[in-house]
Amino acid sequence: MLEASHAEEKAVAGAAASAAEARGATRASGYQSGFGNELASEALPGALPGQTSPQRPAYGLYTEGLTGTSFTAPRHENRRTWVYRVRPSVLSGAFRQIASGSIRTAPLPAAWSPNPLRWAPFPIPDAPTDFVQGMMTLAANGDPALRLGMAVHMYLANRSMEQRAFMNLDGEMLIVPQQGALVVTTELGVLWAKPTEIVVIPKGLRFKIGLPEGASRGYVCENYGAPLRLPDLGPIGSHGLANVRDFLAPVAAFEAGEQRYETVCKASGCLWAAQAQHSPFDVVAWQGNLVPWKYDLNRFMVISSVRFDHADPSIYTVLSSPSDTPGTANVDFVAFTPRWMVAEHTFRPPYFHRNVMSEFMGIISGRHEAKAEGFEPGGASLHNPGVAHGPDAATTRQAMAAELLPQKFDQSYVFMFETSYPLRLTDFALTSPQLHQDYAHCWQGIDKHFTGKP
Repeated sequence: MLEASHAEEKAVAGAAASAAEARGATRASGYQSGFGNELASEALPGALPGQTSPQRPAYGLYTEGLTGTSFTAPRHENRRTWVYRVRPSVLSGAFRQIASGSIRTAPLPAAWSPNPLRWAPFPIPDAPTDFVQGMMTLAANGDPALRLGMAVHMYLANRSMEQRAFMNLDGEMLIVPQQGALVVTTELGVLWAKPTEIVVIPKGLRFKIGLPEGASRGYVCENYGAPLRLPDLGPIGSHGLANVRDFLAPVAAFEAGEQRYETVCKASGCLWAAQAQHSPFDVVAWQGNLVPWKYDLNRFMVISSVRFDHADPSIYTVLSSPSDTPGTANVDFVAFTPRWMVAEHTFRPPYFHRNVMSEFMGIISGRHEAKAEGFEPGGASLHNPGVAHGPDAATTRQAMAAELLPQKFDQSYVFMFETSYPLRLTDFALTSPQLHQDYAHCWQGIDKHFTGKP
């Protein structure tokens, strides 16, 4: 069992139970608040030293450093954490390569498609399947060896990870649950996440996922590039969009018993496994700013048009991994959450467009405002650079005829992984029975209204 204090265990469990109505109250119980902040936590009193690397840490612990950026990265970008653990990670055992299942890594061999693509929800398998076994790669770009690009995965799981940990050396992982809550045990503590909450795990940090509500499905963005950060606000001002205080990091909790543990590592696109006789989750105290965290999309402060026309969808950016080109993202995480639509003289659904960015879209719950049917929670769509897309025929007719009263678009949670590079598809994505072969047909009923007269 995790040897955190009873008060911390109770607080973390209570946070998961009350998240739906508390809307951020968990900051005061079981979590630490802030994005990129200097944080510290200890599961035993006095376990956190007053220096970085004492000769003999309290409780017979070992000091270990974790870095997420180079030592000389600018201070405001530098990410690192010091942990004080029962055993150093060098005792995890030798890794041997194992089968990668349906996980794939860039660069992928297939050419990227100029067609609009859409998938129905992927079914959760009947056979016992944990989070790692249930990850299926749909698309990827770039190259993790060059620290460039991203991959998109679905996870389809029905079994908790027991005595099994996962560590991704190719990229950080942004996890978007769509069905079923997750208990994410990390080296730095435990996070509970329900659908409409997201979890980010730094590259190289070990974690496991439990399923307290049974079967779970969701999306994963594997970011090979610069660590995700909050976008600059510019003329929006000092607050808005995702606020720093709403990101929640765990408090220290640890396993110290003697038990067999397997650690699965993803490195250079391959999976490797090592066996040890102890838990990798044995960190008793830690300090730093390289941490896992969760964020509730209900806390997103939506900015939108209140007079006419549309603001660019970049105003819905929650997190961004920048590229070397200023103003251009390696990957953005964009969320369309419940909001009022009040614009006058305006075609309110997303207009028809061909973008320079690739847009992978998923639905957590509700419906997408541009699609009357065919795009369901647990499904996905992909429009690569320059691929035309927009509202389907039924939505277009309805939007052009609608009386433009204030309307609350409620109970809908839709997101995008948006990247400046084309996304190539895996064989799994191209041959899946969930791939809609007739997706482009949804626009064929759009009427011609041209009269030649003003």
